[in-house]
Amino acid sequence: MSDKTSSPLEQSRALTEYWSPRVIAEVNDLYIKVAKLKGEFTWHSHDDSDEMFMILEGDLQMELEDRTVALAKGDVYVVPKGVLHNPVAQQECLVMLFERKDTLHTGTVRSNRSRSIAEQLASFAGQ
Repeated sequence: MSDKTSSPLEQSRALTEYWSPRVIAEVNDLYIKVAKLKGEFTWHSHDDSDEMFMILEGDLQMELEDRTVALAKGDVYVVPKGVLHNPVAQQECLVMLFERKDTLHTGTVRSNRSRSIAEQLASFAGQ
């Protein structure tokens, strides 16, 4: 992270790995992250914190236990704490995430797509 001004859309476009969010800013106790998504993620929840998605480009289906929420460019959706969810992007989708600093990428679920906070911070550390 740095004090440089840059576009979240451009930063998300520059990512080379799907489902691997990168921290681009911090506000109080929140990290602002960007991610490039494609395919299906993993069912998970965040027991103690909400998670906000803002769609920068593309479309995202947020699967919940009782329904699916369709999100398009410009949409904002908050997954409430404790709600089991699974993001799915049929085509490439760019998102900005707003999460508490202690929010684990895949909640209590561990998979090959899980990324530590250190990994999410590392990408933009030199900017």
